[in-house]
Amino acid sequence: MKRPLFFALLSGILFVISWPVNGFPIFIFGAFVPLFLIEKKFSDTLPSRCFLKLLGYNYLAFAIWNLGTTWWLVNASVFGMVFANFWNSLFFTLLMLAFHWAKQRMPLRSAYLFFVVLWLAFEKFHLSWDFSWPWLNLGHVFSETIQWVQWYEYTGTFGGSLWVLIVNIFLFEKLKNWSLQPRPIQRIRSLIPVLIGVASPIIFSLYLLEREHKSLGELKVALVQPNIDPYNEKYKFSNEDFLWQLENLLTNKKVSSIDYILTPETYFAAGYGERLQRFGYSPFYKKLLQFQSQYPNSQLITGIQFYDAYNSDTPPTPSANYVRDQLWVDYYNSALAVSSDTLPQVYHKSKLVVGVENMPYKNFFEPLLGTFLLDLGGTVSSRATQLERSVFKHPTRQTIAAPIICYESIYGAFITEYVQKKADFLAILTNDAWWGDTPGHKQLLSLARLRAIENRRAIARAANTGISALISAKGEIISSLPYNKRGVLMVSVPIHKKQTFYNQYGDYLARWAGFLAVLYFFLALSGRLKEKTL
Repeated sequence: MKRPLFFALLSGILFVISWPVNGFPIFIFGAFVPLFLIEKKFSDTLPSRCFLKLLGYNYLAFAIWNLGTTWWLVNASVFGMVFANFWNSLFFTLLMLAFHWAKQRMPLRSAYLFFVVLWLAFEKFHLSWDFSWPWLNLGHVFSETIQWVQWYEYTGTFGGSLWVLIVNIFLFEKLKNWSLQPRPIQRIRSLIPVLIGVASPIIFSLYLLEREHKSLGELKVALVQPNIDPYNEKYKFSNEDFLWQLENLLTNKKVSSIDYILTPETYFAAGYGERLQRFGYSPFYKKLLQFQSQYPNSQLITGIQFYDAYNSDTPPTPSANYVRDQLWVDYYNSALAVSSDTLPQVYHKSKLVVGVENMPYKNFFEPLLGTFLLDLGGTVSSRATQLERSVFKHPTRQTIAAPIICYESIYGAFITEYVQKKADFLAILTNDAWWGDTPGHKQLLSLARLRAIENRRAIARAANTGISALISAKGEIISSLPYNKRGVLMVSVPIHKKQTFYNQYGDYLARWAGFLAVLYFFLALSGRLKEKTL
């Protein structure tokens, strides 16, 4: 085949220039086409000797995509960046090879269907397993063009992934017969179905965009952006120092007008953190109540690190970290709600960053690697999680906030669990300073816009170094504090109660895709469809 390297490079570049936050997502609708062309040419000319060639060219394309969009992981860990990009590129390559395999054993249309549902099933799996890294799920590509995907309130991002895959297949099918059309006008007409496939969801989205989402009132929220260096400065101060800093940042704010005060993830994380057991009786909690007494009508929602210590010869919990003989410790990356005259409310982060906050498949890897895991963060202390989502109830306003911690904002169906517990708005506490001033923190903010659309809830986002922001129920960024600026952003957060279709049924598209992927795998394995048409 002529120029397979060119087509592999072209595919990788199309993926990269499609991706937010500075990309043009229109190009995603052709990003798979060069790979389909490579597969077809090799299958036609070298059917028995093309597997390794297909592996190499597909891997090159997907490596370009991964490196071109998530290279900023290098700021946290060089090996972590290599690890994540190597494996993610391989996973995508295996999906393309599975399509090639299916083509040999079933009709083309059935192979296409198998490829689509297999891709969606993998994206769902990538949201769930211990090596979860769903940053590049295809539906995320539209996070900056929220005008195109207002219908995510019905499908979630899996609707976007399905859209991308179907249009790519249709476009390839039209282009592969391009030369058979003798007249230019016929060639243009052949693309009309593809154009309709791109335009129709956008038109429907623009219609949805014009709908009004009535709120049931507004909340006055202070978003605190302390701008603390998490690598060095953070560990020079005590939790009392950070509380004093919080008081200074809120100086001159109107006390009577604040309903919520939001600080970033792990704002209070000095030393080992605060001991979770009996925290409500601790000296530091009393100081938080003293601070809160200055804002009697407000609720403080803040990031904090907790720990529990155990005297045991054996691991007392699956997440416990060994310290020394008969001493084990559980650490928690938590959100804490503090209100005057009420008990503290606590939620523990449950979607953890691989390698930084958990050791994947700990029972298998820890005997081999000890406590050193070469991935996104080097030496790790596993964090404990909780099985169900928690929401925070305001004692006077009777409103409910969803405490979402950093990385959790990537997970669509996960966020719906807060809204199912009657959350009126989404409160995201995050620390994006680990990656420096790179596209990383901008992409994470951008992905949060999709969570607003899926659930039709406004988002109040407090970020350590930025970008703190108010996001509307339509995914629009209403106001924000720029990166690397210390300050407090005062916002009015609308209250919404209505549940969306996606909020009620979650990733139903992916669940059906998983079922069909298994079914078509066995059909391909049997070869029973080879002589039939779908």
